[in-house]
Amino acid sequence: MKNILIAAFVLLVLLASGSLFAVKEGERAIVIQFGKVQRDDATGETKVFEPGLHFKLPFIDSVRVLDARIQTLDGSPDRFVTSEKKDLIVDSYVKWRIEDFARYYLSTGGNKLQAEALLKQKVNNGLRSEFGTRTIAQIVSGERSALMNQAMEQASTSSDELGIEIVDVRVKQINLPTEVSNSIFQRMRAERAAVAREHRSEGQEQAEVIKANIDAKVTVMLADAERNARQLRGEGDAIAAQIYADAYSKNADFYSFLRSMDAYKKSFNSKQDVMVIAPDSDFFKYMNQSKGN
Repeated sequence: MKNILIAAFVLLVLLASGSLFAVKEGERAIVIQFGKVQRDDATGETKVFEPGLHFKLPFIDSVRVLDARIQTLDGSPDRFVTSEKKDLIVDSYVKWRIEDFARYYLSTGGNKLQAEALLKQKVNNGLRSEFGTRTIAQIVSGERSALMNQAMEQASTSSDELGIEIVDVRVKQINLPTEVSNSIFQRMRAERAAVAREHRSEGQEQAEVIKANIDAKVTVMLADAERNARQLRGEGDAIAAQIYADAYSKNADFYSFLRSMDAYKKSFNSKQDVMVIAPDSDFFKYMNQSKGN
């Protein structure tokens, strides 16, 4: 009897634990019964269990917990073609959440990766159609917002079959393909190099003109300075000659004597000087006069 009671108690505990399930905040749950999503008998709509503790039939009902928060799909950049048949590498992201939990479960099996793969395909189709009707200039200008809004509308229409609501579609970055970017950068470098060479040649030409003008001005200034110097020197020599002439005319003998004394002073200034002159030379005429004239 005791063993039967223990077995009954254990069975009761298992039944109680199997009939309870908890839903966390930010999640929603649906119940699968005999392979079908459980629906409300009155309304016929899918039973979606809010956060909290709920009951189910043990061993019959299976619970599928789904994330009800807004998700971010941020995949790798894709290649799109514009109306000009130009390729662009577009990096975008999608904000989405589950709207119809039953349809989402039936179309994706509750697998988030599969849902995002299908959603990315639908969003890319919308973006591809929008990029295909615009030029590069229109895409990178103020029409980007209209492009994203229209792409979101197209993707939202096709994503209803997945039970997904697209909250937002945004284009983060638009680049040219690597091979195109390299050729554009090379052409830009060549153009900038040509402009730089032109500026350098113009600068060199201007430098030569400035240098020639400065050299001409320097030559003229030096010539003027040399002419003025010669003129001043000539005027000085004339004044000095006039002074000598005036001094000589006032006292010729004294002037001759003074000049001889200056000559003696300069001749005998160094002890190493050697002069070979006859004693009766005019150079010593004032030394040979005992009268002191």
